[in-house]
Amino acid sequence: MQSAPAPARTTTASMDPPPKHRNHLAFDNVSPADRRALLASARALRRAAATGPPSAPLRGKNLGLLCEADADADAALLRRAALELGAHVAQIRPSLTELSTHDEVRYTARLLGRLYDAVACQGLPLGLVQQISVEAGVPVFDGIASRNHPSAQLAALLVDGVSADDARRFVLQAMLLSVLG
Repeated sequence: MQSAPAPARTTTASMDPPPKHRNHLAFDNVSPADRRALLASARALRRAAATGPPSAPLRGKNLGLLCEADADADAALLRRAALELGAHVAQIRPSLTELSTHDEVRYTARLLGRLYDAVACQGLPLGLVQQISVEAGVPVFDGIASRNHPSAQLAALLVDGVSADDARRFVLQAMLLSVLG
């Protein structure tokens, strides 16, 4: 699902939409074939988890999790999903707000892009997440672990024999593998 990185961008975030290869914000735009592939991957992960300890296909990958210090259950679920795949997860309390200057957002996003292979934002304003996505140079997810994210609808197709949270975890793992694996 991920194509080769695009050249560095020099325009402002407000003028350009996030590049397609990094636009993990618009999950609704994922093709039906990609949705089927994610669901098949989530089912394979569920089967593998039932047979023994998971492998670590994301060992050496770093995920930055931007959320408030009092992380909610959704952020904890995303953290668990990534850790089970072997990724290193750093929870970062965001200092950016919608009132941050463009230069502050650009500097912070570029720093995040150098430190992490992907950034997941939980509970940040959409406009701010879009600015980070444009500048980071790595995949940026917006609320993929939230219960109202379209990925949760996909997980609803997987609940046969597992809890809803486990189904969401397997879908999150499939998404992380599709982008970082």
